[in-house]
Amino acid sequence: MRRRIITAGSLVWLPVLVCFLTLECATWAAEIKVEAQLLWGTNDRKSPNPKHKPVGEETRKKLKELPLKWTNYFEETRKDFKVTEGESTRVTLSERCEIEVKNLGNNKVEVNHFGKGEKVVKQTQALPKGETLVLGGNAPNETAWLVIVKRIE
Repeated sequence: MRRRIITAGSLVWLPVLVCFLTLECATWAAEIKVEAQLLWGTNDRKSPNPKHKPVGEETRKKLKELPLKWTNYFEETRKDFKVTEGESTRVTLSERCEIEVKNLGNNKVEVNHFGKGEKVVKQTQALPKGETLVLGGNAPNETAWLVIVKRIE
């Protein structure tokens, strides 16, 4: 008799558990992990900033595919963060550079770039896992800044 009570009780909790796990999985799926890099592009072999390091080989290859005129790229900042579907996350990459990434769902993001507190550019595009979005602009002495947003998960 006792065995039937436990089994009946288990049957009541089983749908609750399945519902909880389903909702939890939906929450995970709605969140994306993003990596943002602030880069400096130049034709000089070395950066005047000793804290800068040359970009990695994967990033270098991606930049070579683009119609950019600079031969060397140095990383100033790299940050990883998460963005929940329907929400925005604002990230400071330097004293003068911030980005705001909004997860629009269906692998699509909207990126707003702020320079010195002012909105510089807004870009919306699909960003599936492993893909990148590159924003850039001119800087003094024929150099450039680049913001690379990459979807990690």
